[in-house]
Amino acid sequence: MIQSVLVANRGEIARRIFATCRRAGIGTVAVFSDADALSPHVAEADTAVRLPGNSPADTYLRGDLVIEAALLAGADAIHPGYGFLSENADFARAVHDAGLTWIGPPAPAIEMMGSKVESKKMMAAAGVPVLAELDPGAVTEADLPVLVKASAGGGGRGMRVVRELADLPEQLEGARREAQSAFGDPTVFCERYLETGRHIEVQVMADRQGTVWAVGERECSIQRRHQKVVEEAPSPLVEAVPGMRERLFEAARLAAKAIDYEGAGTVEFLASGRAERGGDDPDQGDFYFLEMNTRLQVEHPVTECTTGLDLVELQLQVASGQALGAESPAVSGHSIEVRLYAEDPAQNWQPQSGPVHRLDLPGNAVEFDVLRTPGIRLDSGVVDGSTVGVHYDPMLAKVISFAPTRTQAATRLAAALSRAQIHGLRTNRDLLVNVLRHPAFLAGDTDTAFFDTHGLDVLARPLASADTERLSALAAALADAAHNRDVATVNTSLPSGWRNLASAPQSKTFTGTDGDIEIRYLLTRYGLKAEGFDDVALVSATARHVALDVAGLRRSFEVSRYGDDVFVDSALGPVSLHAAPRFTDPSAVVAEGSLLAPMPGSVIRLGAAAGDTVTAGQPIVWLEAMKMEHTIKAPASGVLTELSVTAGQQVDVGTVLAVVEAAQPEGVS
Repeated sequence: MIQSVLVANRGEIARRIFATCRRAGIGTVAVFSDADALSPHVAEADTAVRLPGNSPADTYLRGDLVIEAALLAGADAIHPGYGFLSENADFARAVHDAGLTWIGPPAPAIEMMGSKVESKKMMAAAGVPVLAELDPGAVTEADLPVLVKASAGGGGRGMRVVRELADLPEQLEGARREAQSAFGDPTVFCERYLETGRHIEVQVMADRQGTVWAVGERECSIQRRHQKVVEEAPSPLVEAVPGMRERLFEAARLAAKAIDYEGAGTVEFLASGRAERGGDDPDQGDFYFLEMNTRLQVEHPVTECTTGLDLVELQLQVASGQALGAESPAVSGHSIEVRLYAEDPAQNWQPQSGPVHRLDLPGNAVEFDVLRTPGIRLDSGVVDGSTVGVHYDPMLAKVISFAPTRTQAATRLAAALSRAQIHGLRTNRDLLVNVLRHPAFLAGDTDTAFFDTHGLDVLARPLASADTERLSALAAALADAAHNRDVATVNTSLPSGWRNLASAPQSKTFTGTDGDIEIRYLLTRYGLKAEGFDDVALVSATARHVALDVAGLRRSFEVSRYGDDVFVDSALGPVSLHAAPRFTDPSAVVAEGSLLAPMPGSVIRLGAAAGDTVTAGQPIVWLEAMKMEHTIKAPASGVLTELSVTAGQQVDVGTVLAVVEAAQPEGVS
């Protein structure tokens, strides 16, 4: 039996596997880069081993160092998690050669599925339906739109949708560059792109005795940049199409048996059809093999909640040689998972970095455990006080609901997210809640074009209205005044802003979603008098809690301050504010037309030189951050008067990359 497991991964992934190991009485070993030295997964492990450096290539992707760490710490098994080395056949072999137990599929199975090009040929031969591969050099107008994919890829990296033939060469180059950076293999291929496909996947579990379970299906159609954002089990499409589940399960079992699979894996399909059509579409329920992930999936919790299985525990048992039962458990209820990212969806999914002051869900959310009664589960790699860096994916947490019905699961999850205290970085929380409450989502119409169909600008809209933001700013100003009274050293019994003669209102300015919000108010013997808030009365105010009567309705606000950043949480919606300084720092003013780095990263390419004439929207600088490429474009047509960076340079957020002097309109001198 396995006694001690080293998890060759980080963050949420390592914490998830450690949780099962602790419940099973198995020892745990963590590895960590210098950037992760203070990560929660390091503190939670029985033993932790440092991998010197920060980048994945120097740390988590160094299989030799990971195996050395396992031997040093006395581990007898290695679990790769998901990502990094989890689908690296050479690493799996090296683990076996070192005398350690590999908690994953056999190396040959990983190898056969490692190339998307070769795996499709193998699946076609096994009788699994596939989309035809297209030679990038032979794509014609008739083939468009096409999807460029990295052969060794995953997680949306190295993927590009091409709708114009003229764009194909540039997109191929970008895909190859990103694939090389992420996977060390620049090989790409093309396939027909289904604009409104459904991403359906089947969880499989296989033992060494030849038993293969199809452990339910998941739908993961709502994606950004070809990366999953919302996942659920079971699939609303599969539920609506008679016989589709049986066909999917049979194809998944064929795929697993074709490569003598062992352990947990996922067979992914692209399906056609819409759940609300009720089966009247002749193509309803057709599906095509995409790839097989020879590892545990990020979205595995929704399968756990609907089956009662701990998939990590099953991985440990299979790796120890134990046999599965004859049949997998039946599915019951519905589970939905959302990925909470540190990113700004409204700004082209711009990743964020910095401190996480607080991450707290209302109620009694469980962590890293299988839900068997209706509730909320949190799988997170961060805790209060954690810092999100630039070296890894910006996912903060997975939030999972479980309920008897799909509508109940969506409602419960949306409520938990909207009332969660998420302080620090900008996140995609508002987008997730708006998706979960959208009529199309609730109807089960969730194809891969969901964001394009329903408008990202609408879906990313803040949960809190402009009126709520103003009211929250008033609460923040009153809480600030209460805080000042608490820390005052003289005249502590006097009310805030007290004068023995009539005086001007107190003033506090915050920066909100749409600009500055100035709050002007007086606290008199007759109560609160706030400009623009005629129907608002103060009930109580402390440094953390403010209660206001708004047109006869009692509203409670919880106010949290971290320096000049203020977060106000209420039933009306979460609000993030920044307390404006009383005086402007001249050194903080940048020239008009400056292009600022939106996140820390590395300059990988320049699109123009100082003195060049550029056009609005022209790419000027390419940044690589958080494993993705980001293009910084000219804000207007004009002259690039300054280029402050060079290729290969590391930059911090807010760094001036270049300055474009806009062209004067004709007739203006």
